[in-house]
Amino acid sequence: MQARSLPRLVRKLEDALGPSLLTALADPSVSEIMLNPDGCLFIERLGAGIVRAGEMEEGSAEIIIGVVAHVLNTEVDTARPIVSGELPIGGHRFEGLLPPIVSGPAFSIRRHASQLIALDDYVTSRIMTARQARILRDAVGARLNVVVSGGTGSGKTTLSNAIIAEIANHCPNDRLIILEDTSELQCAAANVLSLRTSDEVDMAQLLKSTMRLRPDRIIVGEVRDGAALTLLKAWNTGHPGGVTTLHANSAHSALVRLEQLTAEASRQPMQAVIGEAVDLVVSIERTPQGRRITDILQVNGFSGGAYHLEPDVEGRHAA
Repeated sequence: MQARSLPRLVRKLEDALGPSLLTALADPSVSEIMLNPDGCLFIERLGAGIVRAGEMEEGSAEIIIGVVAHVLNTEVDTARPIVSGELPIGGHRFEGLLPPIVSGPAFSIRRHASQLIALDDYVTSRIMTARQARILRDAVGARLNVVVSGGTGSGKTTLSNAIIAEIANHCPNDRLIILEDTSELQCAAANVLSLRTSDEVDMAQLLKSTMRLRPDRIIVGEVRDGAALTLLKAWNTGHPGGVTTLHANSAHSALVRLEQLTAEASRQPMQAVIGEAVDLVVSIERTPQGRRITDILQVNGFSGGAYHLEPDVEGRHAA
């Protein structure tokens, strides 16, 4: 796509989205905008859950998906009915679907957080306890590797941003390398380099390049595949104090998920590598009462067929 055509495409996208969705995209309380194949729109807001937000005509939805694909220099049609990437308005994460895999055009826009929530705010909001906030601050100071786990929409990225803010505040001289598929992490550190994957360069390649960029801390937005093993090895070879997220329903299941991801890159069991590289697993969950830190596990290695874990006893019963 030529740069001069981008403003025209953005205007076309704005017209298709319409005033109400553009307002929602500019609203810091909005976390997700969803269109179902039947044309029904839904909006999720922080602390308010998902509410119905009107309807969208099929033609407008097709224009939105087509414009995003055009901006991403890709094709979307019946043979290639999925488009994933960043919305050219605000850089929010976009996932669009067309028939035949759905009965009508559908999409989801994950709005990246524009507000940084500090750890003290998590305590005030009763998402975590004061003790849990102290554990995370101590982890930053001790250069522990932290895995933030949770389900979709649980707040993993927002919590990671809070931990990264602690790194920037308390370790201002550290050089941070941040790797992501979609730009969502925020960092106010003076010495930071952000890298993003592309169609040609995957996360494993970025991680290998990172080792030549003199990192103090390596931060990965989310590990989804065998690149997890490359990250763990990087953390184990003189680059402690990193942060990453992954999809898992509990702190214990996050370790199992890491085993599954590393198995994509190695036939050898990697529990010992996981036990050595991962120091802390934080599990955040979206409940009917709001988001909660449900578990914090300290990992003290792996031997005898088991991880040596030290649980945060307040976690499950946090108010």
